[in-house]
Amino acid sequence: MSEPTQEPTPTPAPEPVQEPTPEPVPDTAVGWLPGGPVALFGEGATAEETYDLLTVDVPAERWITALETARDRLGCTFFDWLSAVDEPGTGFRVCAHLVALPGGGEGGGPRRLLLRTTVPHEAPALPTAVGVYAGAAWHERETHEMFGIDFPGHPHLAPLLLPDAFEGHPLRKDFVLAARVAKAWPGAKEPGEAADGGPKRRQMLPPGVPDPNEWGPLKGQLPPAP
Repeated sequence: MSEPTQEPTPTPAPEPVQEPTPEPVPDTAVGWLPGGPVALFGEGATAEETYDLLTVDVPAERWITALETARDRLGCTFFDWLSAVDEPGTGFRVCAHLVALPGGGEGGGPRRLLLRTTVPHEAPALPTAVGVYAGAAWHERETHEMFGIDFPGHPHLAPLLLPDAFEGHPLRKDFVLAARVAKAWPGAKEPGEAADGGPKRRQMLPPGVPDPNEWGPLKGQLPPAP
């Protein structure tokens, strides 16, 4: 008669690891702000001060509210300029430089604020700031034609600087300088190299200068770069 088989003792399941709860980032005042950026500009706002310039970043959906806060609560009644920066992989960073001017016996000089937000490359659109700062009208027109950013609600988003037949947006990082395709740029050949010289190092092209084998009248007709 065989001995009874013992059932294996089940291995207890490991206890779940409790992830530490991240501590909330304190919403402290930065620079001359009277309170924390979140308290002033809403959720998602951040602030930093570098080289005596206070910079506040806000989500795109809070852009108009942030402009109103800067004007009404921070005293930034002077609109200086608005423009954008093309940041590949991130989007277009729209920036507005606002100033709170001293007055009424206030000490010190003007207080400057750089208010920024980011819109995606795929759908670059941001509500117009004209209703808050009338002086933004021309700046948004220039930003529209240079970067292709739309400003819904703008009263007259017409070309400002470029001719009517101009195609493209010249301040985008992916904009191709057509003049560089028609005529080789001066650095296309290394100094001292002859046209029939031997092997040379790979040619470097500056931003906006396309590979002539990929764009232009000689597309596909040139040997690959060494």
